[in-house]
Amino acid sequence: MRSASAAATWLIAVMTVTPMAGQSPQTKILVAHRGASAYAPEHTIPGYELAIAQGADFVEQDLAVTKDGVLVCVHDLTLERTTDVEAVFPDRFVDVKVGPGAGRHWLVNDFTLDEIKRLDAGSWFDKKFAGARIPTFQEAIDLVRGRAGLYPELKDPEFYGQRGVRPERLFAEILQRNGLLVDSGTPVILQSFDETTLQKAARDIPQVPRVFLVEPKDAARLDTADKVREIARWATGLGPSKVIVANQPALVKWAHQAGLSVTPWTFRSGTTGGYASVREEMSHFLYTLGVDALFTDNPDQFPRRP
Repeated sequence: MRSASAAATWLIAVMTVTPMAGQSPQTKILVAHRGASAYAPEHTIPGYELAIAQGADFVEQDLAVTKDGVLVCVHDLTLERTTDVEAVFPDRFVDVKVGPGAGRHWLVNDFTLDEIKRLDAGSWFDKKFAGARIPTFQEAIDLVRGRAGLYPELKDPEFYGQRGVRPERLFAEILQRNGLLVDSGTPVILQSFDETTLQKAARDIPQVPRVFLVEPKDAARLDTADKVREIARWATGLGPSKVIVANQPALVKWAHQAGLSVTPWTFRSGTTGGYASVREEMSHFLYTLGVDALFTDNPDQFPRRP
């Protein structure tokens, strides 16, 4: 693991200085996707600790909001996939009648932090992680600070907006309280699939780099150099699906010409798209296609050099 100050130096180089056309930094950056999520339950203290031990430059946190307004680290809008909420609170579900999400769901935003802290967030992955809890973002900051960078994603802004919740405001406030809006030695990068969220961040916390995530179904957002330059008006980096980069390798050059970094997702063992290993797949994207960083479930397989 490089020091947090080294990661901060990389941020200055990549996020604020336009690279030479077609070039990317020599230093490549490892983002641990939901922690070391191939080996430990996602978004838990054990998963974050292992990610740092395996050399992560940044640890990712997906952020949801509790009923009492606390940012917590959990990927889904709901709790049932990664906790025992159905056993602990069997009657606290919402019943969705139609659509792809039909069924019973236990929404994060319907539970207080105290209630969420009663849930086991480790046993679903492996019994040896029984008793692991969903961490707050503050707990993640306290754990990661000075050891790696933070790479949070603000999840589901439309859902929270309909409920009158402002995750972006809570996020800015917690960064301010922790001194993370100044040169703290712990770099922070904000990511989102939502353009409006990043535009608000560009206005309210412009010192925080902003990565625009793009799914394969939205690849047309990135299919010309002009479109990429337009995104550079409010983002400092791109986070495309690795499928988009594989299908349109010129995207890396366009992004660098526009002053944007490129951090594709998600690289994991078992889904390597025909490569012999996840290490080989990551090496191709980093050193042949020239991306700057990537998200992986397997931090220990990250190739520091070709």
